[in-house]
Amino acid sequence: MSARRGGKSLTTEAKVGAFVLVSLLILTSTIAYLANAQFRGGKVPYRTYLHYAGGLEAGAPVLFGGIKAGSVTAVRPWPSDPTRIEILVELKEGTPVNQKSVAKLGTVSVMSEPALMVSTGTNDANRIAAGQMIPSQETVTLDEIAAKMAVVAGNANDLIVQVKGELGGISGDARTLLANLNSVTRDERPKIDHIADQLLALSQHADAVIAKVGPVVDHADSAIQNVNGTVGDLRAPLRMDLAEVQSTLQEAKNVLADMHGMVRANDFKIDDTMENLREATDNLDQLTDQLKQRPWSLIRIKQPKERKLPE
Repeated sequence: MSARRGGKSLTTEAKVGAFVLVSLLILTSTIAYLANAQFRGGKVPYRTYLHYAGGLEAGAPVLFGGIKAGSVTAVRPWPSDPTRIEILVELKEGTPVNQKSVAKLGTVSVMSEPALMVSTGTNDANRIAAGQMIPSQETVTLDEIAAKMAVVAGNANDLIVQVKGELGGISGDARTLLANLNSVTRDERPKIDHIADQLLALSQHADAVIAKVGPVVDHADSAIQNVNGTVGDLRAPLRMDLAEVQSTLQEAKNVLADMHGMVRANDFKIDDTMENLREATDNLDQLTDQLKQRPWSLIRIKQPKERKLPE
């Protein structure tokens, strides 16, 4: 009986233990699934292509405008063109990747692993759909920089050799030029000394001339002062004469204005006078014609009767 009871209790404990283990396994799987679903939820896939990945691996961060927005999921040669590297990324849902955004290789810090940098682009550009390609830009690698530096160093060495050769020629020409200058100055030194003596004599003569011109300048200054005084004396009378001339011209203007007004006021009288003169002229013309035809009318008071012609 005791053996049966011991076997039954052991079977029950085994069943309970198995149940607990299965429950823990199920709980752990559920938690892992939910955590994974939560971690992967809201991700949008994109892809880009580069010729040089620079050690970029899956799991590397993707920065959008310097902010971590996702991660790299795969880095592999592109099957359609093995010379290019296909990089698959997943970004957070709502990341505004647009057609002006550019993906390029970079690092967050000097000691950090490589990361994929995506620029913000422009606000008016169209958004890139999920699974589409993000435009890329190649970065300058250390190998390329070293190659360019080697080329520059080689060119610098060639330039240094060329400059050394040219400096040797220039130094020889400079020595020749200095020798020629020494010979020229040696030959022309007596002439230069003679010219210097003449310049000294000329300067002394100029001093004497300046000493003689000094009184003349002083006399000219006094003459100018006299002229200034004379002009100052004549200035007041001239101003008075000009004022009188101005007043005379003003009076003449006033007289002309009065005459103009008087002529305008007598316009109608002048018209009547001209009309009377015209009538008198017409009467005089008629009288003259009459005297030409009948001069005796000046003697006879009565005009003779007209004679009748015999019938």
